[in-house]
Amino acid sequence: MFDSLSDRLNSVFKKLKGHGRLDEKNIQDGMREVRLALLEADVNYKVVKDFTERIRERALGQDVLKSLTPGQQVIKIVNDELVELLGGEQQGLNLKVKPPVVIMLVGLQGSGKTTSTAKLALHLRRLKYDPYLVPADVYRPAAIDQLTRLAQELEMPVHPSVSGDDPVDICSQAMDVARQKAYTAVILDTAGRLHVDDKLMNELVRIKEKCSPHEILFVADAMTGQDAVNVAQKFNELLDISGIILTKMEGDARGGAALSVKSVTHKPIKFIGTGEKLSDLEVFHPDRVASRILGMGDVLTLIEKAQSGIDEAEARDMEEKFKKAQFDLEDFRKQMRRLKKLGSIEGLLKMIPGMGKVKEKLKDVKVPEKEMVRLEAIINSMTPEERRSPKIFNASRKKRIAAGSGTTVQDVNQLLNNFEQMQRMMQKMVGGKGGGKQGAGMPGLPGMSGAVPAQARAKAKAKRKKLKRRKKKK
Repeated sequence: MFDSLSDRLNSVFKKLKGHGRLDEKNIQDGMREVRLALLEADVNYKVVKDFTERIRERALGQDVLKSLTPGQQVIKIVNDELVELLGGEQQGLNLKVKPPVVIMLVGLQGSGKTTSTAKLALHLRRLKYDPYLVPADVYRPAAIDQLTRLAQELEMPVHPSVSGDDPVDICSQAMDVARQKAYTAVILDTAGRLHVDDKLMNELVRIKEKCSPHEILFVADAMTGQDAVNVAQKFNELLDISGIILTKMEGDARGGAALSVKSVTHKPIKFIGTGEKLSDLEVFHPDRVASRILGMGDVLTLIEKAQSGIDEAEARDMEEKFKKAQFDLEDFRKQMRRLKKLGSIEGLLKMIPGMGKVKEKLKDVKVPEKEMVRLEAIINSMTPEERRSPKIFNASRKKRIAAGSGTTVQDVNQLLNNFEQMQRMMQKMVGGKGGGKQGAGMPGLPGMSGAVPAQARAKAKAKRKKLKRRKKKK
C-alpha cells in the first residue's frame, strides 16, 4: 500500500544525504517534497501540515545541522514522527476483564466487518480464548449465512440468528448463551449502511447499552482514503469507539487513511487486514509500519509470521530428514504450501531490510507464486510412490504427469533434475564436504533463487581466469 509514498520519501532522503552539510534552505526544500508526497498519499491536510512542521523544527536544531551525518539524522527524525503519527506504542485489545470479553464491530457496509469478525475470532483462539460469533446484521442479504459459513470453516460456535429478529435482541440473547456455555469471548458483527444514518446509529447505541462491550472496533476500508477517516470520526462521536481495524491494506491505495485516522479520531489502529485469508490479520505496530514506509523492512513481523506457520513437531521431523538427506518431493510440496501460507513472496521480501531498494531490479524476474503453482501441479499429478522415489520415473510416467498437470515433459524433467541437484547438495552439506557454499534454499527452481547451475559456474570461473591473465600482461 505504501509503495508510492515510500519511493517518494526515499528520493527526498537521497537528496538530503547528497548534501555534505544541511542548511535551512535544504531542509525547507526537503520538507516541501515530503509534504507533497503525503498529500499525494491522501493524508489529511491538517495532519500533513502539523507533521512537516514538527520535522522542520527538529531538523533545524543545532544537533542536526552540526552533525557529521545530518541526512541520517533527518531520517531518524522522520521515523520518530511517523511512529507518533501512526499511534506511538502498539495498543492491543482490552482483555484484562472478567470473561466473556465482548467485542463489537461497527462500520459501513462493504468495509469488511464480517470477514474481520472471523479473522479476529481466529486471533483470539490463538490467545487461548474460546470465541462465540454473533451475526447481528439482519439487513444485508446472506450476511448471517456468510458468518455462519466462516464459523464452520474455523470450527467455532456461531449464534443461530434469524434475519427477521431485532439485532438488539439477537445480541442480548447471544450474551446469555455465552455466559451459560462459558465462552470466553463474544464478537458482535453488527449491520452497516452505505452511509451513516440515524436509524443505524440508534440501533448501534442500543446494542452498546444492552451488551456493554469492552471493545468497540470501527472497521474501515483503507482503500477509501480520507472518506474512511471522516466516517470513523462520526462513529467515534456517537459510540466512543475504542480502536480501529483497517482492512485491505494489501491493496494499492495510497495509505492516507492509515496515516490520518489516529490524529483525527485520537483512537488507535489495533489491527490491519493484509489479505483475503482468515489468517491475514496483523496486530498493528506503529514502529514496524513506519520502518516499512521508510524502506527499512520489518524483520519482527516476518519472524512472527514464520513462527505462526511452523509446527514444532513437523520442523523437528523435517530437520531429521535434512540431516539424513531423505528430503523427498512430498516434503518439498509441504514446504511450498507452508511458504504460501506466510503470504505473497513480494510482501515477504518487503519485510527484509534493503529489499525495497532492489525491487526495480527484480521487476522482470518471473513471479515465484506462479512458478510454485506450476511446480505443485506437477507434484500433485504424481503418485505417492513417485513422490517418495523420483528414481522410478520413466518416459511414460513423465508423459502422464505432464498431461495431468497441464505442463510439458520438459517441465517435468526440469523439476526432477533440479530436485536431484538439491538432494546432492544436501548430501554434501551433511557429509561436511563444503557443499553449502553452492547456495541455500531450493536450487535451480524456475523463477526462484538457488544454486547456480554448473555450466554457469564454469563460465564465470573461466572469465575470472581470463581477467587475471590480462592483468598480468599489463
